[in-house]
Order: sequence, then C-alpha cells, then structure tokens
Amino acid sequence: MADVFSKEKRSEIMSRIKGGNTKPELIVRSLLHRLGYRFRLHRKDLPGKPDIVLPRHKKVVFVNGCFWHGHEGCKRSSIPSSNTEFWETKIKKNIERDKTKIRELKRLGWKVLIIWQCRIKDTDKVIATLEKFMNS
Repeated sequence: MADVFSKEKRSEIMSRIKGGNTKPELIVRSLLHRLGYRFRLHRKDLPGKPDIVLPRHKKVVFVNGCFWHGHEGCKRSSIPSSNTEFWETKIKKNIERDKTKIRELKRLGWKVLIIWQCRIKDTDKVIATLEKFMNS
C-alpha cells in the first residue's frame, strides 16, 4: 500500500517525533521514583546518553520505542510499506548503535536494563522488572 502522504510531508511528520521525555519514559521514571530511587536523566558523558542513570547504583535504564529500536517480534516494530529500504537501513543502524553503546557501558562497569514501549502497559510487570534489576 502506498503512503497517503508525499515524501516531504512524511519526512516532516517523522521529524516531529521526540527523542526524549516520551510518555513511556515518563511512566518508567515515575515508577522508579515511587520505588524510592533518585536518578539523573540523559547524561551526555555516558555512551548512548541513557534515558535514566542511577549513578549510586552504577545502573542505567533505556526506555526504547519498539519501532525505532527494532523490537524483535513486536507488532509495533513492523517496517512501513513505503520507502522500505530506507527504514530497514535506519532501524538496522539503530540496532547496531544500541548494541555498541550497551557494550561500552558494560565495559565501563554499568549494568543496563532495556524496557520496551510495548511492555509499559502492564505497570505491575514493569515494577517487578525494575525491582529485580535494582536488587541484582
């Protein structure tokens, strides 16, 4: 199926999608805060500029959008039917960059947790995941 928008209009629409302080990220931050943890946001001095940084615990949390970070097996991560080659290349580069940044963080002694956008609906599971991660 062809895109209903022109290439220029689609580009304009996609450029307006924010990269930080997204709704899923705000939810995870709220849950962490409710659990009693204090954190820093988007530290530029760390590889990948993690969404949430808990320096005292040497742990970081990435809240990844399923589409942008290629969440395998998730219906939200399907490639658009128009301009497919561009999107496949873009998502593949994002996945490789994520892997590289996570390796760098681990090499520096940080523990890393990735929470996917599609998992945020079930806050009880997110809380359990966060507690397990923080207690490990």
